[in-house]
Formats: sequence, structure tokens, C-alpha cells
Amino acid sequence: MPQAAAKPLKSATPQVLKGTRIISLALNLPGPAALMRCRSMGATCVKLEPPAPSTLSQGATGDPMSHYNPRAYQEMHNGVRTLVADLKTDKGQRTLHKELARAHVLLTSFRPSALSKLGLGWPTLRTLYPQLSMVSIVGSRGERAEEPGHDLTYLAECGLVTGLELPASLFADMAGSLMASESVLQARLHSLQNGKGVRLEIALNAAAAYLALPRDWGLTIAGQPTGGGHAGYRIYPCKDGRVALAALEPHFARALAEAAGLTQSSPDAMFSPENHAAVAAFVAGKTRKQLNALATSRDIPLYTMA
Repeated sequence: MPQAAAKPLKSATPQVLKGTRIISLALNLPGPAALMRCRSMGATCVKLEPPAPSTLSQGATGDPMSHYNPRAYQEMHNGVRTLVADLKTDKGQRTLHKELARAHVLLTSFRPSALSKLGLGWPTLRTLYPQLSMVSIVGSRGERAEEPGHDLTYLAECGLVTGLELPASLFADMAGSLMASESVLQARLHSLQNGKGVRLEIALNAAAAYLALPRDWGLTIAGQPTGGGHAGYRIYPCKDGRVALAALEPHFARALAEAAGLTQSSPDAMFSPENHAAVAAFVAGKTRKQLNALATSRDIPLYTMA
């Protein structure tokens, strides 16, 4: 007897946005990343892109990300219906408003002046589509909303750029995308409760400022437990690479102290220069393989890197 086909596994993400229709005009990274998250929560997502410039590579679209990094573009737009619409033309406007008439949320990343020129200011949209909500991604709020900026400038503004090294990721953009997807949820809940839409604004410099809060609170300044003051919470060189050691809590610190043969393992002792030197010497004599084994046998949180 033939075996029945296996049933597909259900998504681990609750489909809380099922039945919600989102129209996006947002290009590059924050908007599409937010749309990707909304799609994973069950939303029906439609994105309108401008025509692709003839100067871009073959296969590129009107979203610059499709040219800069096709892989990122494809992953963020998986399951998203994409339409070409030049919003500066009557035809493009007709396409947009046909979609808006059926939408619950509009996602944008234009400056306020650009939205007004396209006839997409909030007062206009609220009059035309009372049940439509709008989530606007901007660089900065208020008087600074027209300023040009990018992930790097927002991180620098919030003190998250050190030295001449570029940050390891586009933190402000990705934090902004999380806030934007959260705002979609908020807008939808508001609409369901009140019967009308709402406009919410996400500023990328505010997203960077949110990421900087632990630093502002003093958690990561020099000498603090997570600022290099605790011998169990640092990055150390080892024989064949580096290790991110995070033995901060007392029980983890005790396990590290026992493994490293420290004579004093009290919470205060882990701040002493002697214990810093002892842990550094202990780790320096171990390979990544040995440290990984130590993490398993002693229950010590660490991650080795080449």
C-alpha cells in the first residue's frame, strides 16, 4: 500500500497578520526587511517599485537592492507580489490607488516632501481611505525629517561607530525594520479596535538610539561587568583564534574559575587584574576545540572564532 505523503510542517510563526493586506513603496533595506517579517506573519504583501533604470544590470528592478545584492533582494521579497508603477505618471497613480482601495496598511520610506509631491500625505490618504493605516520609515523625525542619511550616519550619531572600522551589520536599518513590522501590528490592532486607520512613524536614528540604550545606561562602559571589567565577560585570543567568553553570572563565573584554577572566584574577585591575567593566560593556552569541549563539560557560555 503506498505511503501517504507527509503533511507539510506548520510555520513556527503565528499567522497573526493573516487577512491583512500591506502595500509597500519602501525600497532598499528597512522597508523590504519589515515586509519580509510581515509576510512571515501571514500578511498578503504587494510592493510597487519604480521602473528599473536602463543603467542597472540585467535582472535588476527599480529597487536598488536588486542591483547591490540580488540574494538579499530575493530573500526579502519571497512571497511578495511585485508591481512596476511610476508614481509620477497617471498610470502609476491609478495602479497605486487601485491597490490602496483594498489595503489595510501602506508602508513607505520617502521623505515627507516626496510623499506630498506624490499626493500621499496623510491628510489626503485619511480622507480617501479612512480604514487605511500608514507606517512611514524616515531617517529622523520632525525638523530633521528631510535630512539625507543612511545606516552608518545614524549609528555614528548615536555613538555606535568606533575607530575607522565599519560596523559588522546594518544595525539601524534592521532595528528600524523590526520597529516597522511592530508598527504594522500596532496599526492593525488600532484599526480593528477603532474602525479607522492611524499613521505611525519610524525614525532610523531613533532605532539606532534604542540599540544604544545599554551603552547610555552605562552597561558597556569600561570597567562595567559587560564593558570588560569582569574577567569572565571578554574576548580573548586563544591558540588558533579567539573566544567570546560570557561567564558573567555567578554560577558560570565559578565554573570558569574552577576550570582556570583561579584561587579566588567570588563575584568581586573576577574584576581583579590578577584574575584577568590568569583567565587570559588560561585561554591563550587552549585551542578552539579544547575550549568548545570545556564549554560542554563545564557548562560555560563561550563561542570560539577563527
